[in-house]
Amino acid sequence: MISKDLKKKLLRGMLRLRLIEERLAAIYHQADEIKTPMHLYTGQEAVAVGVCAALRPEDTVSPYHRSHGWYIAKGGNLCAMMAELMGKEAGCCKGWGGSMHLLDVSAGVMGSSSILAGTVPHAVGAALAFQIKGEDRVAIAPAGDAAIEEGVFHESLNWASLKKLPVVFICENNLYSTSTHLRDRQPSVDIFKRAEAYGMPGSRCDGNDVGDVYTKTLEAVNRARRLEGPSFIEVMTYRWREHVGPNYDWDLGYRTKQEGEEWMIRCPIKALAAEFPAAQVQSYTDEFEKEIDEALVFARQAAFPREETIRV
Repeated sequence: MISKDLKKKLLRGMLRLRLIEERLAAIYHQADEIKTPMHLYTGQEAVAVGVCAALRPEDTVSPYHRSHGWYIAKGGNLCAMMAELMGKEAGCCKGWGGSMHLLDVSAGVMGSSSILAGTVPHAVGAALAFQIKGEDRVAIAPAGDAAIEEGVFHESLNWASLKKLPVVFICENNLYSTSTHLRDRQPSVDIFKRAEAYGMPGSRCDGNDVGDVYTKTLEAVNRARRLEGPSFIEVMTYRWREHVGPNYDWDLGYRTKQEGEEWMIRCPIKALAAEFPAAQVQSYTDEFEKEIDEALVFARQAAFPREETIRV
């Protein structure tokens, strides 16, 4: 049973993330401010928020290219992210990384990457370090469904299981790799069932139900803390916007608007917000909009990188 206070935390986390990305989508083509491609997380908020709510501050996440959700949900600095998107020196990677390369070690965000499945072994390496040092910490390895098709993903699961590492693998199954449906890329085997081949428990949860994501993640995280090894969670979700960029892409023909609308009706934020007074939800919206305004002012006033900050 999830408490009312936890539901409030989860709602605030998802709403804040949605508003941040909606603002980014609105300004993306304005005045050439944002210097980097963006893979927006709209529609998938319950995944990162639900997972990160089950973690401690000292735990880590190693996000992939759709990185904003994980960075924000784990506590990454919003001003630093906005500055990074604008290529400013105050950015979390000094303006050189952009949207797909976000880092905030103090928050446990260990650096995202544009390389498909590239950060999965990073998370496994972090878990190995925790084990060697005897630290009560857990690493999270998020990846999309296309990452399952990369060899390094399987190598990482194999090693994590062999060494009983404190890592939880999260597969965000949004059905598409760019514009190719899962059914055209993989055999019809449920992704979560593949964990069995590596001797670890696999489960599936509803990515539109943040409580389900939180509950299953907490079970896996607690298992890791008990030194019982890794777990694998497949989260069924859906990205609302185009693969990269702020628009909707129904006109491209690889998916239909009807399909998208069917997922949008099940919006994880609306579902949870219905349990709270409208005025309370509006107060959260006003609070976050003000925060976003301030972060954008910070980023716009920040300086571009100096030549001496370039590292070869």
